[in-house]
Amino acid sequence: MTRRELAGALLSAPLAAALPNVTLTGLEIFRVNVNRRGDWVLARLRTSAGLTGLGDASHSRDEQTVKHLNQFFEILRGRGLWEVERFRQMAEPAVAAGGRPAVTAFSALEQCLWDLQAQAAGVPAWALFGGRIRDGIRNYANINRSTEDRSPEGFARMAERAVAAGFDAVKLAPFDDMPRQADAATAEKFTQLGIDRAAAVRRAIGPRRDLLIDVHNRFDLKGGLDLARRFEPLNLFWLEETTAARPVENLAAINRAAKMPTAGGETIRGVKGFLPYLAAQAVDIAMPDVKYCGGMLELKKIAALAEAAGIPVSPHGPASPIGNIAAAQVCAGMPNFLILEFSFGEVPWRAELIDPPEALENGILKVTDRPGFGVKLNEKTVRRYAAS
Repeated sequence: MTRRELAGALLSAPLAAALPNVTLTGLEIFRVNVNRRGDWVLARLRTSAGLTGLGDASHSRDEQTVKHLNQFFEILRGRGLWEVERFRQMAEPAVAAGGRPAVTAFSALEQCLWDLQAQAAGVPAWALFGGRIRDGIRNYANINRSTEDRSPEGFARMAERAVAAGFDAVKLAPFDDMPRQADAATAEKFTQLGIDRAAAVRRAIGPRRDLLIDVHNRFDLKGGLDLARRFEPLNLFWLEETTAARPVENLAAINRAAKMPTAGGETIRGVKGFLPYLAAQAVDIAMPDVKYCGGMLELKKIAALAEAAGIPVSPHGPASPIGNIAAAQVCAGMPNFLILEFSFGEVPWRAELIDPPEALENGILKVTDRPGFGVKLNEKTVRRYAAS
């Protein structure tokens, strides 16, 4: 069945009758060089009908992720487009044993399946997740991965670029160079430096735009409580992952004490992982990552769990345009959606990775009406920046 024949069949017959023999036939893996913080790893599934679907498997030990992509494709080879939940169950033992590279690989292929299903049905992917309740997705500019000059002034300059590009919310992780084991004097030195970086960004973006701080688990309970207090003058939109997710009681204690909202959960997998996290009231805002949580369906389930707990959801995901678009399909109909992450300034050709090019206006990603994710890979850009 050719693509044209498939389109004609979809117009003249019920979907189940039109696609009885369409199967998954091939997997392509693309590694695109970005910067020292990591490549983008992209998956493309092919079908017997000529349709292709995309997924993002970035930022998780690339070689292992590629191994798992090939492993999980063997589960899918020869199967139809509609077996997402069966795929989830069949892959679960290997996902549980393989850690983040495995769940990232699984999630990418799961994204591919939703892209394919929506294309086959002739609808945008968001239509498969309950429809949409918003036409645009608000994004914040994560400037952390693109800021090479880590001085307060360097962060401020990158924040100014983000504001000039139209973003009204900016995030940085100002404690990344802080040693995880340090004496009191060293810890205070890096703590003050991180606060100075954040303060410089606040001055650069002004008082009316939103400032988000990611701590990347650099503090213990005592240090986290002190940090939340010291950040109060900067009027944060949120304070993210001050300490590790376990024991969850530490985050919950910081959350109770903090005057600003707290956020986290980017590395937690699945509804089973999020249930105790949310039940403990560890954070005010949940941040599942479509790559790390188990895919688009899992993101939808986690969001529903958070909705029941009265908690807004802001998906983590400073990765490629494919990952952002996949998450946006779910966010479009998510009642408790807050804001989505956008990795700002990493490469000047980011928008050209896909066709049509990625387009944000004033930090808003328009929800497409095109079938599937509404984009294809720009083969020229992928070849030009392929990782060796």
